[in-house]
Amino acid sequence: MTSRTESGEPEGLFDAPERDGGDAVPADARSEPPAAPARGGAEQPLAVRMRPRSLDEVVGQGHLLGAGTPIRQLVDRDVPMSLVLWGPPGTGKTTLATVVSHVTSRRFVEISAVSDGVKRVRAEIDLARRELGMTGRQTVLFVDEVHRFNKAQQDALLPAVENRWVSFIGATTENPFFSVISPLLSRSLLLTLEPLGEDDLREVIRRALTEERGLDGAVALDPAAEDHLVRLAGGDARRTLTYLEAAALVVDEGATIDVDVLEKAVDRAAVRYDREGDQHYDVISAFIKSIRGSDVDAALHYLARMIEAGEDARFIARRLIVHASEDVGMADPTALQTAVAAAQAVEFVGLPEARINLAQAVIHLSLAPKSNAVIRAVDGALGDVRKGLAGPVPGHLRDAHYKGAAKIGHGQGYKYAHDHPGGVVRQQYAPDAVDGREYYRPTRHGAEARFTEVLARIRSVLRGTADRR
Repeated sequence: MTSRTESGEPEGLFDAPERDGGDAVPADARSEPPAAPARGGAEQPLAVRMRPRSLDEVVGQGHLLGAGTPIRQLVDRDVPMSLVLWGPPGTGKTTLATVVSHVTSRRFVEISAVSDGVKRVRAEIDLARRELGMTGRQTVLFVDEVHRFNKAQQDALLPAVENRWVSFIGATTENPFFSVISPLLSRSLLLTLEPLGEDDLREVIRRALTEERGLDGAVALDPAAEDHLVRLAGGDARRTLTYLEAAALVVDEGATIDVDVLEKAVDRAAVRYDREGDQHYDVISAFIKSIRGSDVDAALHYLARMIEAGEDARFIARRLIVHASEDVGMADPTALQTAVAAAQAVEFVGLPEARINLAQAVIHLSLAPKSNAVIRAVDGALGDVRKGLAGPVPGHLRDAHYKGAAKIGHGQGYKYAHDHPGGVVRQQYAPDAVDGREYYRPTRHGAEARFTEVLARIRSVLRGTADRR
């Protein structure tokens, strides 16, 4: 398999590359990341110093690290394996790849799809193949943000994955079914990482405060500041440690970091918001009522307030879906589509990017014409059923497909709507107990005005009151 350089010379897929200055980088020069410096060292940030050194130190992702899981097999049995790690930022994708390399004594090579291209990929695969052939030592090839590679760039990984010259680990924050080519995905195990929970983040903070490679007890953290830090993190361990380090740098040794210090250090005000208390219910109530009242600016304020406080984006999306039918309904039937699309974006993309999708849904719903006719219709029907107004299904509507149904009158007299002009024919559909009830009463707001006229014509045909002139 060969390609040609710009000069027209053939270039083997695994020809040794030349680096800056023409010197090849020795294989062992990248075999292990440098050891973390002691606490206070300026060489590495806190998030790097606190990176787990073994699977047992990894916080969260218990569903991926239990006995018999693919990662455990990769470590315990030391077999070549290709993985695609999918999850939000700061959930441990790079950490898992690094740990796998360390505990199995494999070479670890990290490539960034943002800054590296096919030439670097081919060079690293060539070195890995040579190392495997000469010493038997395997290589973990970690491609961060693999979704940023185009199809041709991802294709360059296939020979190494197919022949197991490397243990490929790709990390992506985007849905790999859309962003990773099928041949690469089919040759890899897909593992989904979840945002860290509050307890996980508090464990990360505790370790960073006390361990020697972290802050080594030099500062303390006030409980209220810890709560604020957890909210700011949004399930991202790296962000947690970055903010904690920033706050530790502005206080004296032995001091306690409080909310005021943390606010100044990260330039993020603490939102007074308790997801289990009154603020949660008051803010979401004000949010929905602002949308219902068509105050788009107030609605966006409450959206921002919830996002900044760490509210679950899925909760916000669910409320928008409900509101789309409850307060907009048929006045703008596309409102529900927008709300559902925003909820899907939350699942596929996650915060912080999904804030844009949520904001689009909020703006759409706020400015849409409003109608509560849908909720009034279904609640009216439910009310009658609960009162016992049901009654038997009319005989002509009953199932007539089974043998013997005709003998007991099922289906007799039924009029097939498609055989009549307009697809509507005079016929009773509701049980006698509620025949003539009008549950859906459309408004004349927005698109629903059209349904007002349509419904009036349909009801007149069904009841035999249509103008026959």
